[in-house]
Amino acid sequence: MMEDDTETVKHIIAQTIDDIVRTGFEEEQIEALLHKIEIQMKHQSTSFGLALASYIASCWNHDGDPVQLLKISESVSRFRQCLKENPRYLQDKVQHYFKDNTHRLTLTMSPDERFLEKQAEAEEQKLQQKIQDLSDADHKDIYDKGLQLLAVQSTTQDASCLPALKVSDIEPIIPYTPVQLGTAGGVPVQCCEQPTNGMVYFRAMCNLNSLPEDLKIYVPLFCSVITKLGCGELDYRQQAQRIELKTGGMSVSPQIIPDTDDLDLYEQGIILSSSCLERNLPDMFQLWSDIFNSPHFDDEQRLRVLVMMSAQELSNGISYSGHMYAMTRAARTLAPTADLQETFSGMDQVKFMKRIAEMTDLTSILRKLPRIKRHLLNPENMRCAVNATPQKMSDAAGEVERFIANIAANRKERKPVRSTIVERALGPQAGSSASRKLISEPNFKPCQMKTYFQLPFNVNFVSECVRTVPFSHADYASLCILARMMTAKFLHGEIREKGGAYGGGARMGGGGLFTFYSYRDPNSTQTLSAFRGGVEWARAGKFTQQDIDEAKLSVFSAVDAPVAPSDKGLGRFLNGITDEMKQRYRERLFAVTDKNLIDIAGRYLGVGQQTCGVAILGPENESIRKDPSWVVK
Repeated sequence: MMEDDTETVKHIIAQTIDDIVRTGFEEEQIEALLHKIEIQMKHQSTSFGLALASYIASCWNHDGDPVQLLKISESVSRFRQCLKENPRYLQDKVQHYFKDNTHRLTLTMSPDERFLEKQAEAEEQKLQQKIQDLSDADHKDIYDKGLQLLAVQSTTQDASCLPALKVSDIEPIIPYTPVQLGTAGGVPVQCCEQPTNGMVYFRAMCNLNSLPEDLKIYVPLFCSVITKLGCGELDYRQQAQRIELKTGGMSVSPQIIPDTDDLDLYEQGIILSSSCLERNLPDMFQLWSDIFNSPHFDDEQRLRVLVMMSAQELSNGISYSGHMYAMTRAARTLAPTADLQETFSGMDQVKFMKRIAEMTDLTSILRKLPRIKRHLLNPENMRCAVNATPQKMSDAAGEVERFIANIAANRKERKPVRSTIVERALGPQAGSSASRKLISEPNFKPCQMKTYFQLPFNVNFVSECVRTVPFSHADYASLCILARMMTAKFLHGEIREKGGAYGGGARMGGGGLFTFYSYRDPNSTQTLSAFRGGVEWARAGKFTQQDIDEAKLSVFSAVDAPVAPSDKGLGRFLNGITDEMKQRYRERLFAVTDKNLIDIAGRYLGVGQQTCGVAILGPENESIRKDPSWVVK
């Protein structure tokens, strides 16, 4: 940032403070923030206690009263009373703490195109200087300590002194989650009565089976902007304020759901999610009705701002989540779901959004949004889910019914782009015609591909992916145990402790893909060798019963992780995974033996057994660039 720019920013901040002191805050803005606090108090997340502990820690560490800090309702009431007694209460606080406060620091950060280059040069100079200063004795001492470290890293640690659960301590039966299946205006609805503390949670899944193929890559963009462009009589600012004032948030996101029985079968769509206080149910559904019936697709400047934000977020995310991008890319050629996932959230989407952000005229993009809307926001392709208290469920169901009636004009039966559709019944209560409509690609041929993305990083993100079996298969549980055991007992030591990466391991995905990965890794092809080493370690049975039990406990800690009332029944609604299917999976986890693990390691992960994909994101790599087996991006 140039000096002139710094002064401009300081002037804008000062002007903003002056404006606030003179004109104050809109009452609706204040109410929206107080509403947000009320939502935060009522929404029950699985980390509710941990979040409260973090909230009070700073005050408590500085001799504050943690109990007083938890009395949020009292603080809100006191704030309202202060506003009532002094309408300029907030302006006075801004005047005191910002305008008249002389204790301030102005910090300016400016980009440097040669930052990484300069950093590498400085590090090299420092290293060479330290090497020059070393005596022969220092050299020998460093070498000997390196050998000692390697010996320690290669030694199996004795964990017998640590307290631990036993597999026999795990409950054998899962708790049952009752749901009611019905319809509203011909749309399937799942109702799940839960102690939601005065909140109502709504989801709707809309498939995109009729969407033309050329529009699919635009779906993530459509999802990110559809609730932010304005709707009905509200411009985008009024819409944002209304959402804050009446809901706990409204979002739309792409959804790819693999079938539980067939890796070449999947559901594609978008999921609408929102929540609200019980008293605001009609307002929340009115907002959704306006988005369905009259979204605004005429503000190119607003779209440009949203596109720039989205493109920047995607670009920035690579350095933090590079392993996820590597995993997505490695899987691309192995299953239809993985190919679509790359389109929606992989490097292809990053490249696509960068191109859109660089366009000088977004008129053509604006014209595509109504076309996408006609296919996606269509009640014909929709199913809904509601989680609410038993006392409020009938009211919530009634509002869903009215919502479906309000958007009936959007309903139209459209021919699927892919002719092969497989229907999965939702359940007898939902009606004979209620089903999930899945895409079948029986002719999909998995193929091997190795892709390298050269990026301005000094570390690598490495992944190798193997196509295995779907969720319902008898070997799925064994592959989950193998991934956890291989991570803890082999890959962690090789990739992180010896290799110097920030992290690494293996995981078994619901889409039937067994994936190896490393995170912020100084190595590239050596890590691929470590992945192979992990498979050979498992095939040779170089693990103990205690290793298996620890892996089982680790898997069960995820399987039995607390589920918030807002998310109960969500697995059944989205994936069609019933409690009975979960129980069968649970029993298979208990039954996994060393013979199972040795067998599946060779049968699914052995060299030449299954088709695999590889992807690396990292700095320039001359050996990979010269290797014709790699596709370099």
